[in-house]
Amino acid sequence: MIETAVELTGARFGALGVIDRTGSALEQFITVGIDEEQQRAIGDLPRGRGILGVLINNRQTLRLRHLSQDPRSVGFPPGHPPMETFLGVPIELRGTAFGNLYLTEKKDAEEFNDEDEEIVRLLAAQAAVAIENARLYESSRQWSRQLESLNEISEALVGEGDLGQLFELAASRLRELVDARVVMIQRPTPDGDWLTVEAASGDGAERLHGLKVDAHRSKSGRTLERRRSERIDSLLDDPEVDQTTPRLVEASAALYVPLVVRDEAAGVIVVYDKRGPSPRFSDADMRVAQAFANRAAVAIELSERVGRRAVRALLEGQELERTRLARELHDETGQALASILLGLKALERELGEEPLAVIRNLVDSALGDVRRLTVELRPPALDDFGLAAAVERLASVIRERSGLEVGVNVAVPEGSLPREYETALYRIVQEALTNVVKHASARSVSIVVTSAARTVRVVIEDDGTGFAKRDVREEALGLVGMRERAQLLGGRLEVESSPGGGTTIVAELPTS
Repeated sequence: MIETAVELTGARFGALGVIDRTGSALEQFITVGIDEEQQRAIGDLPRGRGILGVLINNRQTLRLRHLSQDPRSVGFPPGHPPMETFLGVPIELRGTAFGNLYLTEKKDAEEFNDEDEEIVRLLAAQAAVAIENARLYESSRQWSRQLESLNEISEALVGEGDLGQLFELAASRLRELVDARVVMIQRPTPDGDWLTVEAASGDGAERLHGLKVDAHRSKSGRTLERRRSERIDSLLDDPEVDQTTPRLVEASAALYVPLVVRDEAAGVIVVYDKRGPSPRFSDADMRVAQAFANRAAVAIELSERVGRRAVRALLEGQELERTRLARELHDETGQALASILLGLKALERELGEEPLAVIRNLVDSALGDVRRLTVELRPPALDDFGLAAAVERLASVIRERSGLEVGVNVAVPEGSLPREYETALYRIVQEALTNVVKHASARSVSIVVTSAARTVRVVIEDDGTGFAKRDVREEALGLVGMRERAQLLGGRLEVESSPGGGTTIVAELPTS
């Protein structure tokens, strides 16, 4: 796009600056007309001051005949080529600023004209679509990665029995997930007057272990009392923050997230300083921390009250969250990507198909990823049409993605099973098929669901390599979770396998 702008306007130099998500600085600066030797002589990329800063802050087109004579100019670094005539156009879409397109040194003319400005505006609109698409695509991929990480963390937390080790695990995993400098978990003392740091991970964590914080005069105590998460961009500016703890680790920004167990505030997760150029956390970081806190809270309940009620709450919470996330991805991200596709078609009619082909392919790919993730989280067919349709759809996806032959026979009358039974059977089939694809090296697998007077039965059988039970940990294959789902409904799950003899999984649930 920059090369096209340079060619069409007769400029010697062009650049495109992408503004970071805070809207205050440049995160990328791409140039045309400056060779590698000049780039090395100039050094670091611009930081968005002077005339560049004016464009970032004002979001208005700027044309100058003499750049160096403008009082807002801060000059050029040593080795920078001289530049006088200047044209800068904001890159915006639906009120959101993504950056600016800059051109300098118009050849054979005193300054850039109205026609140049109109051309660059059109290219800036195309650039805005490209940048928004790239960020939407990356957001969908990031959601996918975070969901996978959260699921792995859930399994790790649920499998940890010792409460102290559970807290240490939770602190270290959350720090990795949001890329923070420090994470600590505080629990209230029995009298409720103090909060004790039970676990800490990150820079200076050793100074935080065992630290006591006044529950009545600290941000942690307020978070516990309100049971509401807060994001603090500047700890120094918040009057509720007791500065003693942040000073120990030189923290300047934070997230405070309550741990709520059975409607009781069981503790607070405190996250200090995002790694990178800015210590501030984003709304996305807050959502991840809250999702993590929900899982950690359930894990605490499991550790303190091991039993079916706790496991049921975990599974139901996971299904509710899967449903919510699937709905958000479908209704928001999916619709946004679909809208961009429509916008691209309109631009194609104006600009031609070739300049937008790559962008359109990326949007199509991202939309496909979102739809796949939505189905994996909570298949709409399970809620709309029942177990048989959902299993058929799952089998179809497995066939397409793995080439595996999948036979399905669901002989259960529609509407005869409660929703929790359909969910449990679907998740057992889903986990079993995942194992077949990952581990079995099978050519085919069959799924048979039948119902009798008082039971419903599912059999998943593959012709893969099989395994010796003594050589495989059940948790490694997800068999523990499958068995727990069956047991929660009073049923059972059996696994039959031998090396070279394939694997058969049988789950049987009582219906009365």
